[in-house]
Amino acid sequence: MFESLSERMQGIFRALAGRVRIDEAALTDALREIRVALLEADVHVGGVRALLDRVRAKALGEEVLRSLGPAQMVVKIVRDELTGLLGEGEPGRLKFASRPPSVMLLAGLQGSGKTTTAAKLGLWLKGSGRYPLLVPADVYRPAAVEQLVRVGRSVGLKVLEHAGDLDPVAIAREGVLEARRSGYDTVLVDTAGRLHVDDALMDELGRIRAAAEPVEILFVADAMTGQDAVRSAGEFHRALGLTGIVLTKMDGDARGGAALSIRHATGVPIKFVGVGERPSEFEPFHPDRMVGRILGMGDVLGLIEKPEEVFDAEEA
Repeated sequence: MFESLSERMQGIFRALAGRVRIDEAALTDALREIRVALLEADVHVGGVRALLDRVRAKALGEEVLRSLGPAQMVVKIVRDELTGLLGEGEPGRLKFASRPPSVMLLAGLQGSGKTTTAAKLGLWLKGSGRYPLLVPADVYRPAAVEQLVRVGRSVGLKVLEHAGDLDPVAIAREGVLEARRSGYDTVLVDTAGRLHVDDALMDELGRIRAAAEPVEILFVADAMTGQDAVRSAGEFHRALGLTGIVLTKMDGDARGGAALSIRHATGVPIKFVGVGERPSEFEPFHPDRMVGRILGMGDVLGLIEKPEEVFDAEEA
């Protein structure tokens, strides 16, 4: 993941490293190259523009210590701004209801990996000491219910079984009731994939939300779909009020722009990422780690550490 973007970024920083001082012309050249690298990685143009505007303002407005070279300064500012764009806070932080069960609704496009994500998130919650119930509310895709039952059982999770011919709203409502009856403290509702332009299905999703009263509405997005996922995330957020993003197939995304774009487009935190096919290959999203991979921090971290030590000493 991020191989091509990381290589481009490192090349930009190496070109800056030979400069004795930074001026507006040198910064403009570097930002132009960063802009091209991010756009080629399929980062939304609005996000790129906002990010580079902040980097430029900080780079030109900051007093540079004599020991701080231009490459060091630009790397540090780019790192800080990328981390800020991707969000800060406790990785994997979910909201839970004051009275169980806590309902979490999974929504997104067809083929984004919602069913697999429901099982993965359930397994993660189980490992965190929760007792989740999986609720298959996708009655449109053939064998969707059977798929969730199969993957749920494979990791030791309870799945609400039904014939698959019920109304999705009724299924969600029954899932919440079953959780209350049987002592499950978390309900994961797997909904059918839908396009944001399908008014009937979006209205249905709104009725599922009203019936289940979720504390989390998670948009599941395939990281490899690029700008399609960005546009859909924005529309789903306007319709439902998303509380979090789950990015799937992050292990196969060579460009890596979806995370930056969706976060910029919605302002909604990315909470989890799927990094493989196995149920255990699912982890909380760490913005600082992702930025490290984008920048190839194994090679450029040394450019940042010494300047930060100097900043700390100066402040002290």
